[in-house]
Amino acid sequence: MTQKLMLSACAIAVCTLAGQVHAQAQAQAQNETQAQATTADGGAEKIVVTAKRAQRVSKGATGLPMEIKDTPQSISTIDKQDIEDFGATGSNEALRLGTGINIEQYETNRAGFNSRGFDIQLTQVDGVGMSNDWGVVVGQQDSYLFERIELIRGANGLLTGVGNASGTINYVRKRPKNEDGGEANVTWGPYGSNRLALDYNKVLTEDGSWAGRLVVAREDKDSYLRGLQDLRSTVYGVIDGQIGEHGMLTFGFSHQRANQDSPMWGSLTLNYASGGQAEFDRSSSTSQDWTYWNTRSNNAFVEYRHELAPDWELKATVNHRETTEDTKLFYAYLPTGVAGLNDNDSGLIGWPYKSHGTTKNNLVDLNLSGEFEAFGRRHSLIAGLSRSRQQSDTATQGYDTATYGDQPLPAFPYRGDVYPEPEWTGVASTTDGEQTLTRLYAASRLALTERLKAIVGVNAIKLQREGASRYGNAGTNGVSYPDTKETSPYVGLTYDITPAVLGYVSYSTIFQNQDQTDYDNVYLDPMKGVNTEAGVKAEWLDRKLLTTFAVFTAEQKGLATYAGIRTDTNTSWYKPEDVKSRGFEAEATGRIGADSRITLGFTRLKLTGPDGNDTSLWVPRTTLNFRFDTRVAQLPQLRLGVGGRWQSDVSNSAETVRQGSYLLANAFAAYELYERTTLRLNVDNLTDKKYIGGLSGGGIYGAPRQVSMSVNYKL
Repeated sequence: MTQKLMLSACAIAVCTLAGQVHAQAQAQAQNETQAQATTADGGAEKIVVTAKRAQRVSKGATGLPMEIKDTPQSISTIDKQDIEDFGATGSNEALRLGTGINIEQYETNRAGFNSRGFDIQLTQVDGVGMSNDWGVVVGQQDSYLFERIELIRGANGLLTGVGNASGTINYVRKRPKNEDGGEANVTWGPYGSNRLALDYNKVLTEDGSWAGRLVVAREDKDSYLRGLQDLRSTVYGVIDGQIGEHGMLTFGFSHQRANQDSPMWGSLTLNYASGGQAEFDRSSSTSQDWTYWNTRSNNAFVEYRHELAPDWELKATVNHRETTEDTKLFYAYLPTGVAGLNDNDSGLIGWPYKSHGTTKNNLVDLNLSGEFEAFGRRHSLIAGLSRSRQQSDTATQGYDTATYGDQPLPAFPYRGDVYPEPEWTGVASTTDGEQTLTRLYAASRLALTERLKAIVGVNAIKLQREGASRYGNAGTNGVSYPDTKETSPYVGLTYDITPAVLGYVSYSTIFQNQDQTDYDNVYLDPMKGVNTEAGVKAEWLDRKLLTTFAVFTAEQKGLATYAGIRTDTNTSWYKPEDVKSRGFEAEATGRIGADSRITLGFTRLKLTGPDGNDTSLWVPRTTLNFRFDTRVAQLPQLRLGVGGRWQSDVSNSAETVRQGSYLLANAFAAYELYERTTLRLNVDNLTDKKYIGGLSGGGIYGAPRQVSMSVNYKL
């Protein structure tokens, strides 16, 4: 239930490349537009706006200056226009718009992400990495904070030297712009939900060298699930400006409070002991009325960039993140050894839980990047050193287990008042842990010929850990971990077949430390493996449309795989397995006319275990994502759009619960009432399809058809 901070500074070299070509073009156009300002007497005066701001707008973190087409990875971008059009106010909802990524929402407040058959265990904000405990993310970030979300699929070993073969998610925060202005939004949703949001930018000095931006959002959201209610408030402020002629300083702070009442901890039990699959109403929940899951998150960061020479920049980053969780939860499950529900839907027992946890993350990164001439050609380089430290503490409260523990529940679905809240006593247990990650990295893009380019790099890490394990058997204090040291090389090649068509290959070793324990409570060795990818990228329609086709293969050796429950200790244990992923992806994204945009993505996957048979059956082998919007020619104030996702059938690990293939489609209509006012109507799950949201760790039913209305006003 906590998040680890894990540095991924080599990802700075490539991860933030997604969407940079668009950000650079927008920033350059913005600077040109802002070169003049009208004075009160109708004249015009020059305002100096440095090129530095252009480099910072929507870039997040400085990386090698490469466009998406020139990057030897499959990359997708979800920009703020897509997020707004489809009403994706939470980060998980926004990620569902992306190609090749699956969201496993197996609880109401926790979800896992996977791509190419493996859990995504690395996410970033502006290129600063955070690992997700067990690939699990608690809560959702408000998507209104972000300029775009980048999805880099495949081994993040090419990007960071550590991690698995799934990919990396990078959230790019909004940054100050070169003009005053903003917007306000009001949304009315189903079940009495409402949302208010404000985004405003202000140039703070006459010469435009300093600017600030404030983003605020508040969402009060009821649910189709019994008793569930979310209240989320977010505020984010950022200021940037010049320090002398060659320096640039950025500092920002964000705070989010998220309260969830009656959350589901654990998921639905959907199989019968006698065989067959249970079917319940979509509103069914295992929770009780007295439960909650409240989180608080504070994140402060400072960036300083200094231009050492016209083509060289030194960048220092300091980031501090502190998260607290207060929970009162209720878990409904089957007793050990029981295969499923009774035929009358009874058989579940309850387990109350109360805790308070704190996680603190501190990160320092220093890197040097620039371009140089050699052998008659121009090349680029980034090199850096970083260190991150995480400290976590969790305390649980006790209760009389004879009275309140493992008591039988009525037949499901039951009400929210069938299991009384325990009388909580003092602290029952406290666990704490600490980890420190030190990394030295370097990456260079070398122009071997006019058409052939190479990306080569190396990443060396040292990981030190002590205290409690976050996985396996819920860890105890004082666990002894040997220090982990690993050096990983990587290489990628690109070749310009024509000015508009590029072919590429990439190869990376992958490495990931594991905290899961085996049957004898011994920690598993780190997972190691290799990942290869080859593809073709092409630009069409005067560079307005980009298509990508990629084939990939990855093998992860010794991957921690859930093996079962020890009956004597009632704890989980894991075994190392070799898992292989193979497949291909295709995506087309961009404009197909002056007023029409399209994204179409397809993924086909084969995932096998050490015996050569299919494994991880909850991962869909085939997915199709689509988005299309256009402005109506006969009524230019009106824009219409449709988007959705189709996936093949899946089942849980025991193959006792199955979800057949299904299509989810969403639509929107946006109408410009006045010059500054736009009205938008969203309809989610157009066909009112009933489906199970994910089966990796259980499952809950997805939302039925829902309608919302928004008003956007430009300030």
